[in-house]
Amino acid sequence: MPGRDRNAEGRAENQRPRDRTGRPLPYDTTETALADEASYDTVDGALAAGVARWDAERYFEAHECLEDVWHHAAPEDREFWKGVIQIAVGCVHHQRGNPDGAVTLLERAAGRLEGYPDVHHGVDVEELVVFARGAVAAIRDAGFCVEVGYPEFPRMDDGPWVHAPDAPPTPLTRDPPWMAAARRDPEPDPE
Repeated sequence: MPGRDRNAEGRAENQRPRDRTGRPLPYDTTETALADEASYDTVDGALAAGVARWDAERYFEAHECLEDVWHHAAPEDREFWKGVIQIAVGCVHHQRGNPDGAVTLLERAAGRLEGYPDVHHGVDVEELVVFARGAVAAIRDAGFCVEVGYPEFPRMDDGPWVHAPDAPPTPLTRDPPWMAAARRDPEPDPE
């Protein structure tokens, strides 16, 4: 597609500035609260950046950071991190005044997280589920995006962490491990 932003590998990439809820802005925008680019090189750094943005109610940016955690998580934890991210994205829809999007994402997140223990990887899962279910009920009752009282990231004591607390930091890779594996050439079928 002509005129589309491309990165060094030729993949489509949007270079437009975004507002704090992720909406694209005109290219020459400078006088507004823009989404900031987080800088980190480990999964733990991505998690810390995501938690800080979550606590500042910058959910679009939080979800961007937490996607790096999700992409590098162990297979058995991907659904967990996906649920956490969906809470953030539900809050983005709420901030944008989109009740249908907020309800859809918060319901999906609650359903995804309900299968996990009350505390998982130092995250208070029960608190996230209670928030999501309560926000959905409030939005449905009102028919529009009412105040739902965004939660701080529900970390417990020494959490959250992606791996064991004493594990060395996991460096981020260009592509998540699961994506790199999917791109490998398949083994030829034995004849």
